[in-house]
Amino acid sequence: MSAGRPIERLDWTARRVALEWAGGARAEFASLWLRDNRREDRDPHSDQRLIDVVDLPERPRIRSARLADGSLVIEWQDGAAESRYEGEWLLRHSDAAEASEDFARTPWLEGAGLDATRDFAWLEFAALSAGGATRAGWLARLWQDGIAFLRGVPATDEGIFRAMAFVGRIAATNYGEVFDVRSVPRPENLAYSDLGLGLHTDNPYRDPVPGFQALHALVTAPDGGESLFADGLALAEHLREVAPGDFARLARTPVPFHYRAAGVELRARRPIIRLACDGAVAAVHYNNRSIAPLPLAADAAERFYRAYRRFGRMLRDTRYCVKLRLRDGDLVVFDNHRVLHGRTAFSSAQHPRHLRGCYLTRDSVQSEAACARRATTGAGRA
Repeated sequence: MSAGRPIERLDWTARRVALEWAGGARAEFASLWLRDNRREDRDPHSDQRLIDVVDLPERPRIRSARLADGSLVIEWQDGAAESRYEGEWLLRHSDAAEASEDFARTPWLEGAGLDATRDFAWLEFAALSAGGATRAGWLARLWQDGIAFLRGVPATDEGIFRAMAFVGRIAATNYGEVFDVRSVPRPENLAYSDLGLGLHTDNPYRDPVPGFQALHALVTAPDGGESLFADGLALAEHLREVAPGDFARLARTPVPFHYRAAGVELRARRPIIRLACDGAVAAVHYNNRSIAPLPLAADAAERFYRAYRRFGRMLRDTRYCVKLRLRDGDLVVFDNHRVLHGRTAFSSAQHPRHLRGCYLTRDSVQSEAACARRATTGAGRA
């Protein structure tokens, strides 16, 4: 029997079915869509389709449709086996669905008004490693807010590996599986200096851009070196509201990014604001340290720089920024396609500061969150 909201109304013709659920949600399903999604045409173990689109009838026609135990039951005119579709499954895959397959994002524009220790998800490492609903909730908040924190991660070189085993798969780069953020002489990357770093996203010169980043505080400074975070998606949407022309320019102009070091030459072109197919902001890639000279004519360059400057000024506005000081053993994970990060300056000669970081593949973090949710809610067929 189908759980959740029951189907309260059914109307049908030979070519489509219209359903209404408790609460008012309505959706229509074409007969061809229903035929393509018959459970009988999927492997029972992997749930992968056993047929191709060309194996489907071009115009399948419905002989009858009825409701039974919360499911839709279809009889086909061509004599194919009767098909059953759970009502909640149909609602989840309809155009009336309240959320996509990913967890719904919660924007937070004015970060200065937030308390990072109260308004984002924090969890003891021991609770994360214990799994269950607590871990599932933390991973869901990581997706929703774009950022989440751990406490009590062992402040050792192996601590970040132990923690990430419960979050996602580490993606190796030219730095290796992990990198150490501490001050060194003549750094190849300004992250390895005492300088403050403005808000940015990491590695827009890679393809693909790292999906998530983790930073584990091994040694923190009592003075300086505070962490800064801002919601790039909320900022981009705000830019669309106040300056739609500048927003459009940052979304349409391919920007070259470049990183060069010993044995490394990385280049990629992408807009600072990347849009999804429906026009929503999908990602922000902003890194003033690695933007390369733009191949633009003079007029186009002036228009681009006007938009680029406006967005840059927003990133310097402290009302949009969350500031906090990580403690030894704290670990932060954030969406590198969404959350911009930075830090205040510090003096390593007075107080050593050492963070260990890594990147995580985006799909692995999504998978861990979805599987944890499935394990705690008992969700069935995707």
